[in-house]
Amino acid sequence: MTVRETSPRGRRAARPSGDDRELAILATAERLLGEKPLSAISVDDLARGAGISRPTFYFYFASKDAVLLSLLDRVVAEADAVSREAFDHPVSGPREGWGRVITAYYETFRAHRALTLAWAEARSSNAEIRRLWADVVESWVQRCTTAIEAERTRGAAPDGPPARDLAVVLASTNERVLYATFSGDGPALAETDVVDVLLEVWLRAIYGASPTD
Repeated sequence: MTVRETSPRGRRAARPSGDDRELAILATAERLLGEKPLSAISVDDLARGAGISRPTFYFYFASKDAVLLSLLDRVVAEADAVSREAFDHPVSGPREGWGRVITAYYETFRAHRALTLAWAEARSSNAEIRRLWADVVESWVQRCTTAIEAERTRGAAPDGPPARDLAVVLASTNERVLYATFSGDGPALAETDVVDVLLEVWLRAIYGASPTD
C-alpha cells in the first residue's frame, strides 16, 4: 500500500506526531522518486515536502538512503504478506498456485515502480541496501525451494537440478524481467505479458512441461 499524505479536517491542522512526520517523509520520498531519480533528490527536498525542518528530518532518518531502506522494508513486507497468502491458499493445480505467487510480487512491485527502480539504482553504491535486497531474494528462494521439493515429493514434478538451484535461477529471472519491464532498460516484455510469460517459464522449468490445470 502506497503511503499517502492526507489533509486534516477542520480549520487548523493538528500538530503532526512523530509517526505522522515519519510517514510524511516516506510519502514525500515515494512521490519524488516518481518524478526524478534518487540522485537528484536531496534531504532538503524530503524535509520540505514533509513540512519539517532539516534538523527534524535527521531525528527520524540518518540519510535519504535510510528512507529508501525503510520504504524497502515496508514494500517487501507487503509483497511477502500477499505471497504467503498465495502459497497458503488452496488451489486447483500448479498453474493457479504459481500464477498467484508470481502475480503477487508483480502487482506489489508494479504499484511501487519508482521505488523498485530506485532500489536497483542504490544497490550498486549502498552496501546496506544491497544486503537487505539479498536477504529478501534469499527468503523468496527458500520459499520456492520448499514448494518445488514438495511438488517432487508428491510426484507432480520430475527430478532435475537441485530445487534450490532452480529456485535461484527462477527468482533471478523474475527480478531481471520485472526490472527491464518497469525501467525500459534493454529488451523488455510488455506489462500485459509479464505474468503469463514468467508463469510459463516457471511451469516448464519445474514440471518439464506446461500443466494444463
